Amino acid sequence: MATIRHHPEAVGVGFLLSAVGGYLDAYTYVGYGGVFANAQTGNVVLLAIGLVRGEFAEALRHVPPLLSFLVGLAVAESLARPWARRTLRRPARVVLGAEALVLTVVAAIALPGTVVTVAVAFVAALQVSTFKKVGDVPYNATVTTGNLRSLVAELANWWADRAPGARRRFGVLGGIVGSFAAGAAVGAAFTLTTGRLAGFLPAVAALVALAAIAVETRRREASTDT
Repeated sequence: MATIRHHPEAVGVGFLLSAVGGYLDAYTYVGYGGVFANAQTGNVVLLAIGLVRGEFAEALRHVPPLLSFLVGLAVAESLARPWARRTLRRPARVVLGAEALVLTVVAAIALPGTVVTVAVAFVAALQVSTFKKVGDVPYNATVTTGNLRSLVAELANWWADRAPGARRRFGVLGGIVGSFAAGAAVGAAFTLTTGRLAGFLPAVAALVALAAIAVETRRREASTDT
């Protein structure tokens, strides 16, 4: 399967991106009428519930971010293709730069709620499709369900099977899950107190992650040259 980013994230970058994932879901859910940016499972469930209850206007609010997320996934798949990589030498950096830009615009300008959720869902799809591994540990940077499953599996590998590296992987996954939860808590608190301006914080976090990846890439290339 084609992928945008071929190198795994450092642990700190993985934790930061997971925190951003939790933050964005809280940001849109709390600030924009109970619509998720990342958790499309939640949007699908709420859409179905609204339709069953006959609350069609409420149900249809969950459709735009869902469709935008799908478009984001399609764009991410395109960026992973060889022709795109010939045009964009550092597509992962483009993803983080686009995410920071979109979140800055959303925070700076009073936009309709649907526009905000569509924009955030799009960049969330780019993020989840780009950043998939911390060291040797696969993870999801925007949704925590799979991370929880992997966390329990590694715990079993550690305690029951004494598998090599399981304790370390369990610790990494625990940090990822904890970062996601912490990001959601901070996102909810900031959104309740500052409204749309809360979008500036994940924009800054995306830029920090971009800078960290750029430094790590430069270090890796320098060591290869020597």
